Amino acid sequence: MATPWYQDGLRFACQRSGVCCTGEPGLVWLAEDEAEQLAGRLGLDGPAFRRRYTLTAWKDGVARLVLRDRPGKRGHECMLWDGQGCSLYQDRPRQCRTWPFWRRLVASPQAWAEAALECPGIGQGPLHAAHTITTIAADDGLPGKGV
Repeated sequence: MATPWYQDGLRFACQRSGVCCTGEPGLVWLAEDEAEQLAGRLGLDGPAFRRRYTLTAWKDGVARLVLRDRPGKRGHECMLWDGQGCSLYQDRPRQCRTWPFWRRLVASPQAWAEAALECPGIGQGPLHAAHTITTIAADDGLPGKGV
């Protein structure tokens, strides 16, 4: 395996700005186990959670579960955004937990720099080791192939 461009690590600490939860429309992909966990935390059964909080989106010819968004003060908002942060932060989907160490964002210094223009937590906080970043990116919760 080639040495990644981020071999010296990358800094990130969530600032709870909501930038990744609001703004332009986007998709938060959910695995079935994540949907069940979120449903339980909200006191709903699986079908009720899916009706209220999810939609089906197609990626690479496969139907996948995604969180709905809604109109909000900053454009679109994730259904779990409560104006201060994620209402289910401890149980947030893998895609949210792995931000900003997504495959496409750590693919190049340019992609990382572009993400940093929007996210105030990139470049802040603790230094995350390259091997940790690579492991997270390989299972970032987004559909597609790993690193």
